[in-house]
Amino acid sequence: MEISINQSLLTQHPELKIGIIHYTKIVVAESPQMIKGRMQLYQENLFLEMQDNPVTQREGIAEWRQLWKKLGADPNRYRHSAESLMRRVSKQNYLTPFHSGVDLNNFFSLQYEIPVGLYDVAKLQGHIKIALGDEDTGYEGLNGRFNTLKNILYSCDAEGAFGSPFVDSKRTSVSEETTEALHIFYLRPSLSEESAQELLASAGKMFNQIHGGDFKMALLTNAAPSTTL
Repeated sequence: MEISINQSLLTQHPELKIGIIHYTKIVVAESPQMIKGRMQLYQENLFLEMQDNPVTQREGIAEWRQLWKKLGADPNRYRHSAESLMRRVSKQNYLTPFHSGVDLNNFFSLQYEIPVGLYDVAKLQGHIKIALGDEDTGYEGLNGRFNTLKNILYSCDAEGAFGSPFVDSKRTSVSEETTEALHIFYLRPSLSEESAQELLASAGKMFNQIHGGDFKMALLTNAAPSTTL
């Protein structure tokens, strides 16, 4: 599987960093009690923190809002997924368990304060490209409606757009039938490459402990805009 970032996008925004983890031979099921408990406790602690530190002042959330503006989208109208999750927690509208894949994906997004997407590789076709959307870019999202991705980062395969830091598509969603998955981490631009690699290794190891199988990871940057996994 070849994955790349659009070169013109990197020319305009050389600070972009995208983390990729490719999992194989995994088993997705109901989350173990340890993960459910950890996720609940983490959300309760976040809620308490946000009484003094509002969502938009958290470093990761704020940095992604700034990037949203630089890319040309309105962060107040189109909130990136990490901010949307964080706002839910700030209202004590805690995320409830879904299955191990989605639950860990949400945990990573809250923990690292960045958008993270998880996709079923069996539902993907051909090379994966990451680019900036225009008025014709969009798909039916997990939020139940058609989402236009103008001036928003998105991932596409041979069939079209399937993921973004805004909302992911219904077409490539992970289920308990998934045995091979692709994780895309929309990393904070300020993160050093060393820290980015450490983040990916930590997340991949935790995902692997819960789901079994194997994983490979890569970091896409201006210096290394493509990878094969």
